[in-house]
Amino acid sequence: MIPDSFIQDLLARVDIVDVVGQYVQLRKGGANLLGLCPFHNEKSPSFTVSPTKQFYHCFGCGAHGTAIRFLMEHTGASFPDAVRSLAANAGMRVPEEERSPQQRAARAQREAVVSRHGQLLEAANKWYRQQLRTAPAAIAYLKKRGLSGEIAARFGLGWAGPERQGLAAAVEDYNDQLLVEAGLVIVNDEGRRYDRFRERVMFPIRNARGHLIGFGGRIIGPGEPKYLNSPETPIFSKGTELYGLWEARQAIRSAGMVVVVEGYMDVVALAQLGVECAVATLGTATTPVHVQKLLRASDHVVFSFDGDKAGRRAAWRALEACLPLLRDDVSLRFLFLPAEHDPDSYVREFGAEAFRAALREAQSLSQFMLSELASRHPMDEAEGRARCVHDARPLLQAMPAGALRLQVQRELAQLTRLTPEELGQLIPLQDVPSGPLVQSGPQIRGTSAVAPRQESNGTEAADDSRWEEVPHEEFDDAQFQPRAPGPSGRAGGGRNGFRRFDRKGWQRGRDDGPPAYTGPRPVVVPLAARLLQLLLAHPALVEHIDGEAERLLGQHGDFRPVRDLVELVRSSGARHAGALLQAAEGGPLAQPLVLASTATIYEEELPDPAGELRDALRRIEFQIVRDETAALVASGLRDPEQKARYEALSARLAALKRPGVVE
Repeated sequence: MIPDSFIQDLLARVDIVDVVGQYVQLRKGGANLLGLCPFHNEKSPSFTVSPTKQFYHCFGCGAHGTAIRFLMEHTGASFPDAVRSLAANAGMRVPEEERSPQQRAARAQREAVVSRHGQLLEAANKWYRQQLRTAPAAIAYLKKRGLSGEIAARFGLGWAGPERQGLAAAVEDYNDQLLVEAGLVIVNDEGRRYDRFRERVMFPIRNARGHLIGFGGRIIGPGEPKYLNSPETPIFSKGTELYGLWEARQAIRSAGMVVVVEGYMDVVALAQLGVECAVATLGTATTPVHVQKLLRASDHVVFSFDGDKAGRRAAWRALEACLPLLRDDVSLRFLFLPAEHDPDSYVREFGAEAFRAALREAQSLSQFMLSELASRHPMDEAEGRARCVHDARPLLQAMPAGALRLQVQRELAQLTRLTPEELGQLIPLQDVPSGPLVQSGPQIRGTSAVAPRQESNGTEAADDSRWEEVPHEEFDDAQFQPRAPGPSGRAGGGRNGFRRFDRKGWQRGRDDGPPAYTGPRPVVVPLAARLLQLLLAHPALVEHIDGEAERLLGQHGDFRPVRDLVELVRSSGARHAGALLQAAEGGPLAQPLVLASTATIYEEELPDPAGELRDALRRIEFQIVRDETAALVASGLRDPEQKARYEALSARLAALKRPGVVE
């Protein structure tokens, strides 16, 4: 066993630029270095190496890691061999030590927890499938939707009955806490347990390796929510998973494309009708992580959304997620069905071949982007064309350099009656994705504010909006304002309606599109996510987190990853982001840190990281104190003790409203 302390010392002495530079030709690109990704074929560089944070990330295929991970992935070396190779180049000798009984026990316990999660999910899945055989109402519903027993078996569909503790018959111990952690059982405020899924057709959700990680349940009668997903667990994050990707892997290769639809019932229904290359997001807007997985599966992706306003809004969010990952050798297209149809109903009425023909005629990403921009402004007015250029700025900035971006620039210049040179002066671009859409980060974590259609939105998550990084009216929030907020202005397509772009050029149409785009949207970053990014980029800030700060972080579950990161920094001694990524590898904190590091790879160096940490902690305390104050007021302040507490809290609130006064 190689000691963890040696791994950290090694990563502190090794420069990832030197390691990667032996295999990849790198060139300067701002604070980072760029090159052609060694893990997939590309013509324009999307592979980025951060010398300050000591990790690499490819915006094309999603490859991500430290110097050790790079050697393992690129050369095929094992972990010990990669460490020994780096150590030899650094003039270090690799010590070997036996695991202590405590270490072996801790590792075995971690592995057992993950294994038990999988075992409980598989046991529940077996039970659900057995119950479907004796559920006439569920069978009748599936037959009504045109599903055969063969397709139900292929996707592993099941049935959760009406019993409050039906799973008690499927597991050995219904009081096992892991049932709660796995998202199968809920414990109410009175300590009573009951099944999360009841009276629902069950859809098992598998990751790209085929491992069962969660469930989706569809109610067959009246009630809300129509769709219900498993909650976030150590092995399941709905913002990073795609339903049906495992089941469709062979069909995607055969068809040469992957189709993204809005709900998992659409996936199963399309497979029944012969369109087997479909996948779906799990009740969230499309995220860059989704796009990365899609592009690994195929270089031809078609997003199929409903043609109503909600569908077009969802498509626009998907487009924004795609922009930083564009390559000249991939095709990303958008299909909008008639408003009265979803993919299932369309195929049933017109047939699978008609749907395939529609897929072939789907709008390209560039057509969709330009037509939407044009539809939102009066393009026969100078003011409308100027607003169009303004709104296009963050979209072009989010695209990597390449032939596609150049083509879009030229078409946008023609659309706005500018020369390409004039447009280039108005919208300066970098070789790598930049701007507010890339710097914001929340979409990477699947926290986009756009709500999907009701059929796809099934989670019963607690309202954590109070922890979003939204300025309170009590604070002076200059440093927390979004980076490039667009001015408000006239909405809609103006008195001239809108124009759409198709194969015949720009055509005038009826103004029934989505609400007007008014420039770059304010970036709403959850405070917990921002703290995670801040501490990952500046591990030394952990020294500023004292017992009182830890108490504040411990008062809300959203900050659990932040507390875990603080503990990881202290226990590992990691000095930069790359070392922390390595220390977290294989644990529950690994995925959150990968997403946080990706969100900050192009972020400029903060002038005062410690000040931002203090202000974030002040915000947390302010919200906690304000909540307690409101609770006291609601109670009526009946006794002197409550009144004294209220006065103390009011004084604290007044102090917290003055930035810089309270540390």
